[in-house]
Amino acid sequence: MDILLVMCAGVLVGSRFFPEKYKKINEKLQVACTLLLIFCMGVTLGSRENFLHELGTLGWTSFLFFLLPAGFSVILVYGLTRKFMPKEQNQKHAKTKRHKNALDIKTGMETE
Repeated sequence: MDILLVMCAGVLVGSRFFPEKYKKINEKLQVACTLLLIFCMGVTLGSRENFLHELGTLGWTSFLFFLLPAGFSVILVYGLTRKFMPKEQNQKHAKTKRHKNALDIKTGMETE
């Protein structure tokens, strides 16, 4: 919960109060901190006594932590897209109808 509060505070500060001139420095600092985090995670994993024996289990666990959220996100976006986005056939029909109406206005003719 604390992580979410800190993240929300960062988003608020970044969107409202953070000066634009420090944006490049902030980006470089983010990359450096990410690299440091990955390095520290590697050191922590490497210092485990049975790391090589646990590697297979860690790999599967990591794979599942990736696959489940990504899979459900794709399913959710697909479902919402099918529900809220107009179908391609309807888009083509509407585009053709708008084109005909525009031609009718130019030529002064009326059609259904």
